Amino acid sequence: MKGLLLLTVGVAAGFAIAHQVSKTPEGQKFFAEVDKKAKDFSDAVVQGYKSREAELKQTVAEATGVVSDLSARARAAAK
Repeated sequence: MKGLLLLTVGVAAGFAIAHQVSKTPEGQKFFAEVDKKAKDFSDAVVQGYKSREAELKQTVAEATGVVSDLSARARAAAK
């Protein structure tokens, strides 16, 4: 319970300090830089996700074509 209280106090103190720091020009510059880096990171994650999704969709489409072709060959061989 003591640990939870210390964590809560630490988080509250961190927010209070960050709020005061963000009022200074240097603080605004720092937080703008942090925000830019976070946006760049999230953009990279989204780009990677979309790229991988496109690869998987292409692979599924190719596999569907192969399965259809094999089904057609199996039906033709069974006749």
